[in-house]
Amino acid sequence: MTNASNIIRQTRAALAAAFVASMALVSMTPTAHAQLNLGVPEELKGVDIIENLDAQLPLDARFVDDAGRQVSLRDYFDGKRPVLLQLGYNRCPMLCSLVLNGTFDGLKGVDWTPGNEFELVSVSIDPTETAMLAKAKKESYLADFDRAGAAPGVHFLTGTEVMSKAVADAVGFQFKRQPDGEYAHAAAIFLIKPDGKISRYMYGAKFEPKDLRMGLLEASQGRIGTTLDRFILWCHIYDPDARGYVLQARKVMTIGGAVTLVALGLGLGAFWRTELRKKRELLKQEKAQSEKQSELTNSSAV
Repeated sequence: MTNASNIIRQTRAALAAAFVASMALVSMTPTAHAQLNLGVPEELKGVDIIENLDAQLPLDARFVDDAGRQVSLRDYFDGKRPVLLQLGYNRCPMLCSLVLNGTFDGLKGVDWTPGNEFELVSVSIDPTETAMLAKAKKESYLADFDRAGAAPGVHFLTGTEVMSKAVADAVGFQFKRQPDGEYAHAAAIFLIKPDGKISRYMYGAKFEPKDLRMGLLEASQGRIGTTLDRFILWCHIYDPDARGYVLQARKVMTIGGAVTLVALGLGLGAFWRTELRKKRELLKQEKAQSEKQSELTNSSAV
């Protein structure tokens, strides 16, 4: 029985890996698409993510939250904090859960809490889903996340096809409903500025804590984090191919040059201060000797 269970788990894991790999092709950057010349399966045609950086989300789009209340997307944008946005559906058998798992796993390594430094919003693209299902999904993730005070900052929304598609179109999230009722879609999350404009796309189903932190910091436009955080972000740039933030060589060289100049300036300053001190001491000695010589001359004259 144990061997059979292991085989089933291994098979599921293999299928999951294969599915994520296939969807990762859909989530590639335009450069990567151009480098590959692969036929797209019929069920994945029309499934893509078209980046619309700095595009405005439809903040007046109306939804029902996980508590059954009527809300608008605008309710989660206060002009001060960024929003981590995920699109999918709660009954998704695989990819949506993998993306949300990767998101919450990555956030476990970030010492910021939803509701304090940022908001986390998950929008269902399935118009048949209910607030009850959204609530159950939210509670399952909060239980695993186990972060005190996170609940008020995590929101699972459901709504009509028109509203969810308006948000999907704004971020370029192209999906396709399959004959069996499931949805084919790509794997990504979206980091949104406090004013509702798109800041960054992060692809895949695994997100490193440092990338989430820098992505949220970048989206906040300096409104969250410390001065050190902002300095570290200044030294990095998001690399779509690496799917994360990498050091900018030019800025590292700039910092290195600045440090060298400061060190050189401090060294020269110390040298000049030492030389000036020596010169002053020498002048004192010469003056003392001159005064002593004058005294001897005067005494001899007497």
